Amino acid sequence: MRSEVSVTFKGAPPVRIDLNEVQPMPHDVARWWLDDQFTQMGCEPLRPTGKLLTADKVVVVAEAAGLAKFAEPKWSNEFARAASAALGKPVVHVDVGSLSISY
Repeated sequence: MRSEVSVTFKGAPPVRIDLNEVQPMPHDVARWWLDDQFTQMGCEPLRPTGKLLTADKVVVVAEAAGLAKFAEPKWSNEFARAASAALGKPVVHVDVGSLSISY
């Protein structure tokens, strides 16, 4: 089965991270990794209520990281592993411009 995370930024080609030959990240480690990145990057919840869904966290971390972080192979691979594991989906597309995720 295909496993890939792609991230699209406005005005740039999609960043595709192939996870087919990569060891899956355990779900709890993935959530911790995303929480840690969310805090390190000073991210804010998308919703005015402050409720933060896992999908929201993935989008906000991708937005804060920007193309510069996705140019770093180690970081982008960890992001892809964490996003796929935390969301429980083998194929994930993050559209930063529209702040959305599709599977």
